[in-house]
Amino acid sequence: MLSRLAACTVSASLIMPALSLPGWAGPAEELLDALKVDEIVEIMRAEGRDYGSDMAQDLLPSGATAGWEEAVGRLYDADAMEEVVRAGFLESFGDTDAGPLLEFFTSEAGQRVVELELTARREMIDNDVEVAAREAWNAIAGTGDPREAQLDRFVAANDLLETNVVGALNASFQFYLGLVDGGGMEMTEPEIVEEVWMQEETTRYDTEEWLYAYMLTAYGPLPGEELDAYIDVSATPEGKAMNRALFDGFNHMYEEISYGLGLAAAREMRSEEL
Repeated sequence: MLSRLAACTVSASLIMPALSLPGWAGPAEELLDALKVDEIVEIMRAEGRDYGSDMAQDLLPSGATAGWEEAVGRLYDADAMEEVVRAGFLESFGDTDAGPLLEFFTSEAGQRVVELELTARREMIDNDVEVAAREAWNAIAGTGDPREAQLDRFVAANDLLETNVVGALNASFQFYLGLVDGGGMEMTEPEIVEEVWMQEETTRYDTEEWLYAYMLTAYGPLPGEELDAYIDVSATPEGKAMNRALFDGFNHMYEEISYGLGLAAAREMRSEEL
């Protein structure tokens, strides 16, 4: 459930018809419900709209115009976002046995983890909270604090840092591609790759700091043994399959929205030139 990328769109062609038929829900969809994916998407929508406003100030000469606001609102449509995430998750998760995961995530302990993750993600939309969370993490990083070791084990069990970095770079590539396809700038695909790869070190540093700050905030209230139990579940074959499937669903969503933002930014740039 740990995916933090800068921007996130949605392709109706990817939506499975069964998703609109609750009576057909299987264990994998029940797992998504237990993880409260609908609430995760709502938080990401709020993050994305804030990101869109910041992008307009940094990138567009006239800032956030009515056309830009309309495009951002259309791209960050929560219902469509959730449908794409669910479709991507179900395709990736396949016939993995969701039973052991449902047993954990529908338990009192599992729901406590879910609520703590949601609360931390929601609170860190506030820049002051995020800054404080990063400072709290930096204060214990490298000190041998027992919680640091637990978080390291959690990250390693599911390759969370590398997956987040790759997802962020892919989203950045899609944004540049949208800018180019929309006529906002001229770059070849190899030039885009080179530009994005130049961001890798900075992206990795920022992602690692944010990831650990988020986890420290989310799991801070959890007793050590409960966090260990969660890590143990995530390290099982089923847990790894779940995290891969979540990344597949959310990363696809982020990549499409990033491309859409690039197209929208290009339109705004062209209108400024007229």
